[in-house]
Amino acid sequence: MSSPEETNAGPVIRDLRRIDPRTGQVRNPGADAPGTAARGSGKPGRPGRQSVSEPGAEAAGPQGPAGPPEAAGAGPAPEPGGPAEVELELATKLAERTADLQRVSAEYANYRKRVDRDRVVVREQALANVLVALLPVLDDIGRAQEHGELVGGFEKVAQSLESIVTKLGLVAFGNEGEPFDPNVHEAVSLIQSAGVTEPTCIQILQPGYKVGDRIVRPARVIVAEPDDAGPGAAVADQPDEAGLPSGPDEAGPQENREDED
Repeated sequence: MSSPEETNAGPVIRDLRRIDPRTGQVRNPGADAPGTAARGSGKPGRPGRQSVSEPGAEAAGPQGPAGPPEAAGAGPAPEPGGPAEVELELATKLAERTADLQRVSAEYANYRKRVDRDRVVVREQALANVLVALLPVLDDIGRAQEHGELVGGFEKVAQSLESIVTKLGLVAFGNEGEPFDPNVHEAVSLIQSAGVTEPTCIQILQPGYKVGDRIVRPARVIVAEPDDAGPGAAVADQPDEAGLPSGPDEAGPQENREDED
């Protein structure tokens, strides 16, 4: 008849894994060493049956030896930072990226404005160079028109050329009677005139041309400026019929005669 110890004894499973599958910590190497395992019953013919010889041996399961995990090894690794620290780091990175984006946007806007401005300047320069080369032809057409030689087919060609250069932005300026402006006029001759009150263009020798606000050629003019002496200055200096100057000097000889008497 079997003893109560043999009847209640069952298979005992020992977990010898070095890493705890639940906590991930390294187990105590001596906790589940073979020497601490329960001894078998020692009866022949039944090698697989063992009896529990140590109280509390069943407590050693998948979690390893009893006690807190900190006693068996190092505790869980601390977090790199709390929620506040992570939020501050994200806000700092967001501010840096926003500043970079604003700087890049401003640089691109300035670059686009500079390119557009340079494109307009280059276009105006190229157009002005072409129109300046056509100015002698326009001068010949103007002289031919003044002499009445602009007739027939030549007149049609001249009108077409003038229409084309006008569409391209070439504008002629310079009219007789307008005030003299050294910024747009080139004075070829200067005369005195009593009929003007300020420097005035009285004759246009060669018209000026401009493209937009750019002067490609100033107008060549003759300028008349007011006479500073005035109309009565020449009469005051003229001698009288006797050949003596008029004015207060006539009293001089009379005084000399009274002294002689």
